[in-house]
Amino acid sequence: MPQLNFVKQGKGPVLVLSHSLGSDLGMWDDVAAALQARFTVLRYDHRGHGKSEVVPGPYTLAALAEDAASLIAEQARKPVHFIGLSMGGMVAQALAVRYPQMIRSIVVANSSNYFEEARRASWRERIDTVRKDGMAAIAEQTMQRWFTREFRADTVNGGIGRVARTRAVLEATDPGAYIACCEAIMAMDFRTSDGLIHCPSLVIYGKRDESTPEAMSRAISLAISGAQLHGMNTAHMSATEKPLSFAKLVSDFLETV
Repeated sequence: MPQLNFVKQGKGPVLVLSHSLGSDLGMWDDVAAALQARFTVLRYDHRGHGKSEVVPGPYTLAALAEDAASLIAEQARKPVHFIGLSMGGMVAQALAVRYPQMIRSIVVANSSNYFEEARRASWRERIDTVRKDGMAAIAEQTMQRWFTREFRADTVNGGIGRVARTRAVLEATDPGAYIACCEAIMAMDFRTSDGLIHCPSLVIYGKRDESTPEAMSRAISLAISGAQLHGMNTAHMSATEKPLSFAKLVSDFLETV
């Protein structure tokens, strides 16, 4: 089991934040700040990301869920609310099925439970680019997918700075770990297993998200009995682009759990 870097702050019920592919726990800074007055917020870096240990591939989403389960067992020791964005949302789905006793509720943001062949082909192209030219070769296109045009140009509210930090983290991600995660995502198929999730669930999508559009989130919400579905006026990185709105959606949802 890899050594995972984590940050634990706040008081109250434990809320775990799981980041996207090619990011790190810093993507949650503003969301965590908004929630830690009411919750113990536990953020962590996935294997091969941020300051967590880089371990050789192949990776699977089951293995990423096991990483999260081990962290929860060590740092929470009781059921948690688990919030994941993009790849983190995939981990949330796997975790809720494999370790239901550890989960009080899940939030699945800007994510998917399956990719059709056309989408898998784009993942293969991305893998080939990273393998040949490194992480910097995909950075610009990734930022264009992850953030709206106006956020990328925002000098008033700090959008430019947050995009620059996000890009730097992506470019610093270990290429081998990134590729191993891409391959794990390509192999994902939770269309049936999502029906086994029985905890309270919130699914969030970005109305301008090209990476995981509304239809993917709607499919998750339909597969999970009783799941709520909400949209935000963002692209893919909703928790970075509109952290306070994201935190309020989460907080309001947890009031009902």
